Amino acid sequence: MKVENRFNERGLTLIELLVALVIFALALGGIYRIFVFQSRAYTVQDQVVEVQQGTRSAMEILLRDLRMAGYDNDSSSSKVSVLNPIVVGDGSKANPIIVEFEYDDTTRYTIAYWVEGAPLVLKRQLTRTKDDGSSTVETSDLLENVDGFNLSYGIDTNGDGNVESWVPAGGVGISTVVAVRVTITGKPDQTNPDVKNWISPRTLNTTVSLRNQTYK
Repeated sequence: MKVENRFNERGLTLIELLVALVIFALALGGIYRIFVFQSRAYTVQDQVVEVQQGTRSAMEILLRDLRMAGYDNDSSSSKVSVLNPIVVGDGSKANPIIVEFEYDDTTRYTIAYWVEGAPLVLKRQLTRTKDDGSSTVETSDLLENVDGFNLSYGIDTNGDGNVESWVPAGGVGISTVVAVRVTITGKPDQTNPDVKNWISPRTLNTTVSLRNQTYK
């Protein structure tokens, strides 16, 4: 009895094989494009978080220092006095502000902020001056890729401890400043074209009262 062979012995033709390869290549190309897009999107989102956190962190540190401006515990054992609680408008550095305070009887703390470099970097310099005249200086980069660092000052013109007017940085009498308005703008690293084109700078704007300079 003859058994009929039901299997097709022809196999695949060259055209069918080429069509299959083309379909496979198109599918692989689509998957690769999705992978590249997702990778670029992840990089952009990572930079967004970094810029936001870096700018917020810099602002918090600056505000903490500003709140201490002019503090002096006035202890009878203290050998340190606060000479200049806040200094503004120093032309040697871009948009500078200098804060001075004392809280441990033996050390005067002087903290200066300014921007410099290309791209701009927000600098923080802490100087500790002991009652014997010795001092130590620490300088750190608080925020890289700064797009803007602007200060304006609340002025007390009648001695009641309240803000009567706001003026930009520069040419302000030290004793009249009772509040500071700080604007910090951070931007992402500009070396990556995707990040440069897709992410706009992030700006924080905060006003802080100089509690040691106002009336209670």
